[in-house]
Amino acid sequence: MAKEKIVLAYSGGLDTSIILKWLKETYDAEIIAFTADIGQKEELDGLEAKALATGASKVYIDDLREEFAKDFIFPMFQSGALYEGQYLLGTSIARPLIAKRMVDIARAEGATAIAHGATGKGNDQVRFELNAAAIAPEIKVIAPWRLPEFRETFPGRAEMIAYAESHGIPVTASAAKPYSMDRNLLHISYESGVLEDPWFDASAPENKGMYLLSVDPEDAPDQAEYIEIDFEKGNAVAINGEKLDPLRVMEKLNELGGKHGIGRVDMVENRFVGMKSRGVYETPGGTILFAAHRKMESITMDREVMNLRDSLITRYSTLVYNGFWFAPERLALQALVTESQQNVTGTVRLKLYKGNVIAAGVKSPVSLYNPNIATMEADPTQAYDQGDATGFIHLNALRLKVSAGVKQSNN
Repeated sequence: MAKEKIVLAYSGGLDTSIILKWLKETYDAEIIAFTADIGQKEELDGLEAKALATGASKVYIDDLREEFAKDFIFPMFQSGALYEGQYLLGTSIARPLIAKRMVDIARAEGATAIAHGATGKGNDQVRFELNAAAIAPEIKVIAPWRLPEFRETFPGRAEMIAYAESHGIPVTASAAKPYSMDRNLLHISYESGVLEDPWFDASAPENKGMYLLSVDPEDAPDQAEYIEIDFEKGNAVAINGEKLDPLRVMEKLNELGGKHGIGRVDMVENRFVGMKSRGVYETPGGTILFAAHRKMESITMDREVMNLRDSLITRYSTLVYNGFWFAPERLALQALVTESQQNVTGTVRLKLYKGNVIAAGVKSPVSLYNPNIATMEADPTQAYDQGDATGFIHLNALRLKVSAGVKQSNN
């Protein structure tokens, strides 16, 4: 009888290396390791050899960067998504893509389950499993960190290191770790360890070495740099006149943002599982793209369409953060977002300077901004009669006057 097959989301770190071996022994199963290349760069070096040496029967390392940029990052940025006013959802938006590819591999390999190394306290366990459930309800999910037998075997990091050593698992780890990191094309996150103390100053000079994607704003160039970003229907398509696909847009903006110390965020956020968590993020390219897109919308998007879309930003952001990317409500919202972007075309000029993204100009062939109407001088088009404002104000003041009269009569 053929062994059960399990597809494991594998990073090559201590946790997933231990889980790979543990799953193989506990379930007497064939483990297929899967790593999504979504921009981790050198973190991917040697992963295939590690996975095979640890006991994987097969290893997938799939370059998903183009799909990540085109089908996940760009649609999300069209929505204006910003979780709790600060977080550009760098980790959150990667999880549905990983879940999608895991399911594809599981079906192709005839696997009955997928597994992940997300802890029982974090958001990623929810994101992986909800997204998988939405597209492949027939495939079961194994989450070792939520299994009592796994936690009894590995109550702490020391036990995991000892297990790795005794089983010849090729991992490099120490009993002490200052923080954990998660990197992709959109951002890098830092959390846990010393960062669990919200009074710990992650921006202090002695902590400069923590950051990988950006220079300290104080160390950024003293000369500002101007850039121009072209948009078509809400998507960035060129930088400084050079046509680029979504992946190259993100790579170029990351380079520019990192050079100028742009995109650092230090926040305490509300996890879906109920606790508050402190995270430090670097999102250099995404921060520039977010500002540029908003500026482009300012002259091309109808006021009421913008108000409607903006009223849904919190909802959309929460859906992505909580793991509902493939849920019908997110898909419905995306259809509205896509429609709202039909006119968002033109060029934005920005000034990058020491951690700041400063608007420096915007133009569009389909601009809704009409200087002849907006001017404080005489309107040559006579499209706006200032006298009309009198009746407009009277009508809008009517309910306020009635309400004030009622209050006065009752005092």
